[in-house]
Amino acid sequence: MTQVSDIVAVGSGHNGLIAAAYCAKAGKKVTVLERNSWFGGGCVSRELTVPGFMHDQHSMSHIFIQANPLLKNDELGLLSKYGLKYEYPDSPMYSVFEDGTTIGQYRDRNRTAADIAKFSQKDAAAYLKLAEKAAELLPMFVSQLFVPPMPNGAVNAMMDQSREGRELGRLMQMSSHDLLCDTFEHEKVRMHFARVAGEALVSPDEKATAIGIFVFVGFMEATGIGVPVGGSGQLTRALIDCIRDHGGEVLSDIDVVKVRTVNGRATSVVAADGREWSAREAVIGAFHPHVLGDIVEGVDPYVDRTAKETHVSQVACITLHASLNEPLRFRAGADIRGAMIELLPNDYNTLRKSFDCLRYGEFTSHPLIGVGMLTQFDPSRVPPGKAILHSWDYAPYDRPDGKSWDDTKEEYGQRMIAYMQKYFENLNDDTILGIHIDSPVDMYRTSPSFYRGDLHGIAENSYQRGSWRPTAELGNYTVPGVEGLYLVGPFQAPGGGVYGAGRATAIKMFDDMGIDMDKVVGR
Repeated sequence: MTQVSDIVAVGSGHNGLIAAAYCAKAGKKVTVLERNSWFGGGCVSRELTVPGFMHDQHSMSHIFIQANPLLKNDELGLLSKYGLKYEYPDSPMYSVFEDGTTIGQYRDRNRTAADIAKFSQKDAAAYLKLAEKAAELLPMFVSQLFVPPMPNGAVNAMMDQSREGRELGRLMQMSSHDLLCDTFEHEKVRMHFARVAGEALVSPDEKATAIGIFVFVGFMEATGIGVPVGGSGQLTRALIDCIRDHGGEVLSDIDVVKVRTVNGRATSVVAADGREWSAREAVIGAFHPHVLGDIVEGVDPYVDRTAKETHVSQVACITLHASLNEPLRFRAGADIRGAMIELLPNDYNTLRKSFDCLRYGEFTSHPLIGVGMLTQFDPSRVPPGKAILHSWDYAPYDRPDGKSWDDTKEEYGQRMIAYMQKYFENLNDDTILGIHIDSPVDMYRTSPSFYRGDLHGIAENSYQRGSWRPTAELGNYTVPGVEGLYLVGPFQAPGGGVYGAGRATAIKMFDDMGIDMDKVVGR
């Protein structure tokens, strides 16, 4: 028997849940279908190691969503009604080098400059200028992140009309390395900011990445990094509570394999077990562009071909989670507290060459490990006195030695631990209670949005940004020739990460449905 809703959403990643929650608040009957036995996609917290230790399996820090009206104006009541809470560390990010020196990135601009001054007074002054420029640009960045993107051509034409716009256009084509060499003289200062580009799964030498430095610095000062109390999955939980509170349903263990269309309109979805859900008004789908045409009936062959031609990053993630008997202690000192902590070599070119290895499908010549120890700020995730470690490294999806990740990920995890022991004085068998490792293949298994281990779905290249993300045809969250189908996911604008981009999909849906977003959110 076919079940009927106004809106059927496929996938329970945070973007799909956000779009569905806005629809539910607008009075639509919403059904969300998730193929896993758990909800959340990239925003999921689970007991991965031993009972009582709650790990963020994928995303652990919520940065850009802090400026989203979803949270900034609490449009769905996630903060005021559904119990979502955040802690905001004074130091969103810290860099620790092999020789024990450090640079703290603080929300206080002058504290960051003081840390940089340990290496170069000139670089400290340069940072103050860069941070001032980032603060000036931030409102422009924010204005584009949570609404459907302007056409790329219009953006370029607008920038070309003024001196400031042309300067920004030039900056948007530069690599992080170009910018950092122009701005800073000390290689450790350069490396500290170059690692920012690396968190977007790209080398600092990749062109069109410099603008990310300004975005990062602007956000670090304006909003910092939000650490969700109880784990990243609390965002998922609050969204599900919102949907259910407005009469919607969120169901697990339902693997949708087909979107049916009638006369060019999406009308229902079909699960692998044959069950069908009818959508009177719309289907929301987290369908990766490489499989969109295989799942959705009637996709134009050109749209399907260009979607399948989108490029996935060559940089995939391997993540190690550990439950700990006690908090880890840095050899560099006890005062290191950051939401994200990068473990860096002493030489900048070492970092650059490791990214070069990934470009050629090889293992890195030197680990590119970052860590999160969020029980520093949220002890509710573990038993009293205990701690967790969330660490990640970059590796090819296809191992260059031809071996299976399933057979070798534990060995790779030991390599990660051996390297981290250079930085921690008590990371050993006595401290580690349990370990869980997700290889790049595991990443893809847990979420089809993480295609071939790419946590951003597709690469964050300049030709896959803005209204061209994932393609020019699919960049407005719709599929030409298939009415009533709306797209969400990290492969849509603005890109991978916890942006809360499902709000932009909801805006597009409301425009098509004649719904006033301002009335829905109470403005």
